[in-house]
Amino acid sequence: MIGRMGERVVAACDGASKGNPGPAGWAWVVADESETPSRWEAGPLGKATNNVAELTALERLLASTDPDVPLEIRMDSQYAMKAVTTWLPGWKRNGWKTSGGKPVANQDLVVRIDELLDGRSVEFRYVPAHQVDGDRLNDFADRAASQAAIVQEPAGSGLGSPEPPPAPDAPVARGPRKRPGGPKASGKSGGSARTIKAKFPGRCVCGRPYAAGEPIAKNDQGWGHPECRTAAAG
Repeated sequence: MIGRMGERVVAACDGASKGNPGPAGWAWVVADESETPSRWEAGPLGKATNNVAELTALERLLASTDPDVPLEIRMDSQYAMKAVTTWLPGWKRNGWKTSGGKPVANQDLVVRIDELLDGRSVEFRYVPAHQVDGDRLNDFADRAASQAAIVQEPAGSGLGSPEPPPAPDAPVARGPRKRPGGPKASGKSGGSARTIKAKFPGRCVCGRPYAAGEPIAKNDQGWGHPECRTAAAG
């Protein structure tokens, strides 16, 4: 159990689903005094939606932290935050029905989170995802959840896992490695790698996201915007 009496724990959690629904994973991370990621955990969910992954990440974080210690939770999921801070009281009053009379989606997770929040001091803080110089903890949780979704294996500081890598994008077949400026380089772009359409949303090495269907190109650090590949090559 993380946290000691009298301290305030700063944490982040995130979920990922590659396809929504598709291979999914969850992750949480807790910061040290300098808000540097110190302890974290991530796990696979098999095939699930992004909303299930986001709620699971929150449930696992709450279950892993000391209920007696004030907690700040940073999240980039508006759905998960609103579910437990805005919509939950009304759902409970309506017998776990929405305002339209339909059963609440993912009710089991929401009920569990409600139980874990009971009597606790928890502040939720929304942080935008995939921002250049964005929130460090959210970025860490995002990368860990994405990695867990892709490899479907648990990871974490308690398992001795290395820091999660930049969030990978679509699993595409990679051709022979080419050097920038080689014989096949042409045009003003100076690029030697072909451009393809991303199968899934992802994040370029520049920090900006790209959407499914957008053109991406290979650079030394992964896939990303063609113009960023050009900059890297130059």
